[in-house]
Amino acid sequence: MENQSVLTNKNQLVALVTGGNKGVGFQIAKALADNGYIVYVGSRNLSNGEKAALEIGINAHAIKLDVTQQSTISAVAEFIEKHHGRLDLLVNNAAISHAGKPGRTLEETTEAGRASTASLEEVRMVWETNVFGVIGVTQAMLPVLRKSSAARIVNISSGLASLSWIADPSCWSRDYFDVIYAASKSALNAVTMAFALELEKEGIKVNAVSPGFTATALNNFQGTDTPEEGAREPIRVALETDGPTMKFTGPDGPLIW
Repeated sequence: MENQSVLTNKNQLVALVTGGNKGVGFQIAKALADNGYIVYVGSRNLSNGEKAALEIGINAHAIKLDVTQQSTISAVAEFIEKHHGRLDLLVNNAAISHAGKPGRTLEETTEAGRASTASLEEVRMVWETNVFGVIGVTQAMLPVLRKSSAARIVNISSGLASLSWIADPSCWSRDYFDVIYAASKSALNAVTMAFALELEKEGIKVNAVSPGFTATALNNFQGTDTPEEGAREPIRVALETDGPTMKFTGPDGPLIW
């Protein structure tokens, strides 16, 4: 945890952004802080989180969070409960695209993810973050989310997650659908739906958002959009306190599941 004391206004909304120290997560955290939220910047490396929080400003606080380690997840939930008593917004942004060497190209990542030859070890490593991590963090944060009067969960997905789109013979992304990253995002969408269905009666809204093909470390900065551009739709959904639930959207609007 960050050592600095957390001075808060009880009326301020509280948000947690996993993987909030860089890329789209950083832009989301910054926008939330700019809109008056107390934002916890979740980062596996606390030093990186502290640098990001310092850049964002006084409303941002670094917090050590590795979504694959239950001990850090539980510690964050306990910290938020102790200092705020509730969580208004959870943004599950932390994700990885592969477990190989840094600098792998998009083509190399896709080839490594072919269903017939993909390494099961790599599949497990990526799904541990992209799928099981989201389930673990969301389950742990539910007690504090339930204490909010307008709780929301936003899961950062991918256009590749749309099975209906990928199944269309005219889809230009068919060759990029792999069993490691793309399938993990399809699984994330299913997880999003499961939580949305269960929590709908409690008024907790759960949505999936694709930032589009954004240039971040996730794809070795090969994307066509900037992190600022990619974060626009996630930010819109995150800030929409009275919006719908069970939706999947992207930069150009609604997406099919």
